[in-house]
Amino acid sequence: MDDVRKCAAEVSGPEGIDLEEYMRDEDTVYAATQIFDALSDYTRFQILGALCMGEHSVGELQDVCHVSQSAISHQLRLLRDRGLVQGRRDGQRMLYSLDDDHVRTLICVGLRHAGEAAGRG
Repeated sequence: MDDVRKCAAEVSGPEGIDLEEYMRDEDTVYAATQIFDALSDYTRFQILGALCMGEHSVGELQDVCHVSQSAISHQLRLLRDRGLVQGRRDGQRMLYSLDDDHVRTLICVGLRHAGEAAGRG
């Protein structure tokens, strides 16, 4: 548990996260693994990256990701089910955005880490 305490100290920041408490809750740990599973797909990560820059329609996301409309819709449904994106109706179309700033943080930290790791190699 010393590693968990060290990690908790590193991430506690202004929100005062009690990482030990979260790690004892199996439902929370499972939900977190489902979030990271969703982030591990290339198309879903592209969608989330695009949504970091603002809300988009399915058609706009299709242009970014270069996959079919049905593939985008399928991925958005999964991302919505995992609490990573939300949609709102604008006339006849749906516009999608990140659910909250935590999602933006996950994407930015992942990209920053990957960029730094690539620079080391």
